[in-house]
Amino acid sequence: MTGGQHRPAAPETGGAAADAGLERWRLILGAPAERATGPLGEQAAARDAALEWLYGRDTDLERRGVRRGPAGARTGDGRTGGDGPSALTPVDWLDDIHRLFPKETVERLERDAVERYEINEIVTDPEVLSRVEPNATLLRAVLRTKHLMNPEVLAMARRIVEAVVRELMDRLRPELRRAFTGARSRLPSRLPLARDFDFKGTVRANLSHYQPEQRRVLIERPRFHSRTRRHLERWQLILLVDQSGSMAGSVIHSAVTAACLWSLPGLRTHLIAFDTSVVDLTSDVTDPVELLIRVQLGGGTDIARAVDYAAGLVENPRRSIVVVVSDFYEGGDPYRLVRTVRSLVEQGATVLGLAALDEEADPVYDRALAGRLAEAGAQVGAMTPGRLAEFVAEKVGR
Repeated sequence: MTGGQHRPAAPETGGAAADAGLERWRLILGAPAERATGPLGEQAAARDAALEWLYGRDTDLERRGVRRGPAGARTGDGRTGGDGPSALTPVDWLDDIHRLFPKETVERLERDAVERYEINEIVTDPEVLSRVEPNATLLRAVLRTKHLMNPEVLAMARRIVEAVVRELMDRLRPELRRAFTGARSRLPSRLPLARDFDFKGTVRANLSHYQPEQRRVLIERPRFHSRTRRHLERWQLILLVDQSGSMAGSVIHSAVTAACLWSLPGLRTHLIAFDTSVVDLTSDVTDPVELLIRVQLGGGTDIARAVDYAAGLVENPRRSIVVVVSDFYEGGDPYRLVRTVRSLVEQGATVLGLAALDEEADPVYDRALAGRLAEAGAQVGAMTPGRLAEFVAEKVGR
């Protein structure tokens, strides 16, 4: 430190700094903090260089007065690689971050690279594609950039699509199928299954065994719900999915959800993608990988046209569920959209407007138009695929 204070030299331990906390602060605060924290060890310096390669390109840092190191990689002894652009390539950077950071951090860095800084080489360069670990972030990037890929690169990108879809199918299929195994009934059951445990009924049935001194109830007679069998005859589920760029996550999960629901008895599933045109993807529902390769993200949005198309598919309105997955920023005719939704509801169809259909289900949508659809009789909200399956199961099981 300055001002007459002297920091004792930290003992060397295999080239790493002795105080991990100081290294963390140095990584957070940047190179100017070294006067107080001391220099970085070899591994921490490598992490700093990898972070600088990505986040050093943020033009907002200078505006906010954030002091960072120079553009080149900075080493622990304060030497830099010069003020010019770093020679590090996306391939080198990917190798570095997979070596230096845990998986969760790698996924965040890759997401920022492709979504925040649009480093498209990560999903359009064959050498980079051969090294990346498939994950949902890269799948969204592939869907957004596949129009830039030649056939060879697209074939390599397909590996990412297949791997992530397989993982989603394995995770979502049991959850979606479980929703259709039966609804809880008010009648008791003699079959002791944990998922059917009746907490309130059990407490009521055992109140006579309450022990005041220990403030607990002894359970002698546990209660369980029974389940009713679903009747899934002649129901239609029509999924309309907005394929604008901001809806990539919902497009992916809609495709996987439709594939998981496809073979359920008594439930006929349709999958329709739309922007300013409408594409019926139902014939490809059993192959969500091929379906996602076909989808073209971007373009305008004509929700009214898509809902009109869905209305033409409805066979029995009282046994039909029309699900519109969109941000509801309508580029078509909102009056026509509201009119068609109201007509479907008046005929007895269930219209569900979803602002999101993915694991996070963070709703970002035009609340004004969504409110008008709700007034017309639609149910509007945000759901995960599992919650959508529960909703459909409750409807068709009545």
